This record gives sequence, structure tokens and C-alpha cells, in this order.
Amino acid sequence: MSVLADLLATVFERRYRGATEPDKQNRSIEDLSRDLLGSSGEVSGMALARLILDRYAGMDDEAKLGFFTFLTNDLGVDPETVRNALDAFEASPDRHSYRTFLAAAEPPRQELARRLNQVPGATAQLVAMRSDLLRLTKTNSAPGVVDLDMRHLFSSWFNRGFLVLRPINWSSPADILEKIIAYEAVHAIDSWDDLRLRLQPADRRCFGFFHPAMPDEPLIFVEVALTRGTPGAIHDLLAENREAITAEAADTAVFYSISNCQPGLAGISFGNSLIKQVVADLSQELPNLKTFVTLSPIPALTKWLTAEGIALPDDPEERRQITADYLLNAKRPEGSPFDPVARFHLGNGASVHAIHAGADLSSNGLAQSGGMMVNYLYDLALISQNHERFATAAQIAASPEVTALSAARATKD
Repeated sequence: MSVLADLLATVFERRYRGATEPDKQNRSIEDLSRDLLGSSGEVSGMALARLILDRYAGMDDEAKLGFFTFLTNDLGVDPETVRNALDAFEASPDRHSYRTFLAAAEPPRQELARRLNQVPGATAQLVAMRSDLLRLTKTNSAPGVVDLDMRHLFSSWFNRGFLVLRPINWSSPADILEKIIAYEAVHAIDSWDDLRLRLQPADRRCFGFFHPAMPDEPLIFVEVALTRGTPGAIHDLLAENREAITAEAADTAVFYSISNCQPGLAGISFGNSLIKQVVADLSQELPNLKTFVTLSPIPALTKWLTAEGIALPDDPEERRQITADYLLNAKRPEGSPFDPVARFHLGNGASVHAIHAGADLSSNGLAQSGGMMVNYLYDLALISQNHERFATAAQIAASPEVTALSAARATKD
């Protein structure tokens, strides 16, 4: 969008506000949306888009839900038109009939979102709008079709090709650092000093994906510790009095926290690309790194144990056996692993490498998993093979040690 077009849109909007203020106050966001869909001028369209976004931002939840209901009921596809267009395409499959079918099959609310997105800064507002939609439709599933449309658009707008990987360090802008503190979802960052300990030392790294339309908003970020050997406890990794090492002295990169930052982008996968890109970048920067692992929580372990009527024993070895059995054998109805973090890493081609008792003694770690944590190994030579076997046959890659722990648990049942 040119600077001139943006300036003209601002002028047009001011005139529109002043000249038609009484009319505008009496017109609904639904009518303004219809106007935008019928607008053919770039400048007038931008002015209308701004008005709609401003109107939406001032709504309460009841009004927002009403707007989503309008998108559902009034700006969806017409089944009869779609059927007729498909029949015409089947009878004469040429460019014209196909274009007609595509136009009929796409709901007008998708075009509305595109036109809203022509306003500078609108992408972030539309992401926030989807966050509202997901929150409000937990108790009202009718606008779920609107979410499918927004997810479809966001999958294209936030394609990996548009994302920018940026290192985040102690010298990054303060507003970015504040968001890292706020968005950290795995191991809470309690203070600026706590953040400094994660970003400033030479054996620490942090990387985030950003989008050009949201340059100051991280979409997802990963925190990395450079270590000698594979760690088995998060409190050792984050201890204030730990002995730091130089990056060149490390042989292992540990992904210990991955946080999605935008609720409105739920279901848009960034983590797979993020980890692979960070592995590639770190391998190039530090060729001494030979091992890439996570130190991951097991967030659904306690939930599963409760449902199964199983209590975690006091013996650490038995705890590891039960956890191994859970990670390798506990499944959802459709056959995927019960644990969401396991689904993510195994789907990316990692393997279950090692299991640790007493590894997360925080209140959250004890509540979710009784303090258990797991290393997932990203073996660069096996990632593709592991991914294919998991995707096609739900086969879980695991180290001999983890497999033996699970087998030991099975012999006791």
C-alpha cells in the first residue's frame, strides 16, 4: 500500500466522519461491512475498513458475538449457487466455469477480511479478532465456520515464507523483552533479572518468528541453553548460581521452552519450522554442537494418571517406568499420543530420548506431571524417517533406555 494512498484514505475518512457523522452513528457494523464489500475504490475502501475495525474495537462481547453471527449467517456461501456453478463446471470444465465456481465457493466473509487487511496495522487487529472468536465460541459453536475461514486466510498470510527469524537478546528493544516476559508459557519469568539470566550469558540463546505486518509482536519464540551433555532438571538449567560456559565449549543445544504468543493464531503451526531453522542456524554458527534435544514438560501426565486411577509411586525408577509407558502407549481416540507436547515433537521427527524424575519442582511442574520431564532428541540424520513413520503408522521413535523402561512397566501389569 502506497504512502499516498494511505494519506488519501486518512483524508477521506476524516471527511466521511465529519460529513456523515449522524448517518454513521445510525449505521451498523453490518451495513458498513456490506458497503466495504461493494466498494470498488481503494481509498474509500481503506476508509471504510478503518471505520469497521474501529467500530469492532469498541464493542463489548455481546456485540462482538452478534457480529460473528452476522458473518456466519449473512456472509456465507449460498449452497444452491455453489451447486449450480459446480454443475456448470462439470458440464464444461473451462477457465470461465472454474472461475465462476471458485467465486461461488468462497464465502464473502473471506473477501471482507482481505479488504479489512488493506489498512496498515489491520493484520494484528484481525488476529486479535480471531482470538475473540475462539474465546466467545467456546460456549457457542455456531460461528465455527467463521473460524475455519480465518484460519484458512491466516495459513496463507503467515506462511513460513513470510516469517522472519530474529535472535532475541538482552540488547533487544524493551517492548520486545516485555512481551517475552508476558508470553513465556512454560517456565515463568519472574523479573527483569530472571530474563537477563536467560538472555545475556554466552551459553544462552533465544529466537523468535516475526511477521512483517506485525514487526513488534513475536509469534512464537524458543529459549535455548548451550550445555555440555544432556540436562535432566530444569532448576539446574536455570539456577542463578550455575557455572556458565562459553558457547564454543558446548556440545549440546537444549530447547527448554517454546511459547506461542498469539492466541488468535492457534492452529497455525510455527514450531516445526522454528526448531528446524534454529538447529540449522546454530549448527552453522557453532559446529561443535553435536546434540539437539529438548527438556520438555509432560503437561497431561497427571490428567491421564487420574483418569486411569494410577498414583505416581515414590520410587523414582518406577515413576520413570510409568512415564515411559504413558509417552509410548497412552493415546487419544484417533490414535495420536495423549500428551500434547509429545504430539508436537514426535510429529516433528524427534524421538523420546530420556525421562527424568524430580526434574521440575515448580508448583506447575508438580501439578502437571509430578515433577517428571522428558528429553526429545532431534537427530538430524533421522528426523525425516521418524516423521514419516509417525505420520503414516503412528510409530513412536524412542531410545533403547526409554523402551526398556516402558517394557519393565508392562511386565508389572
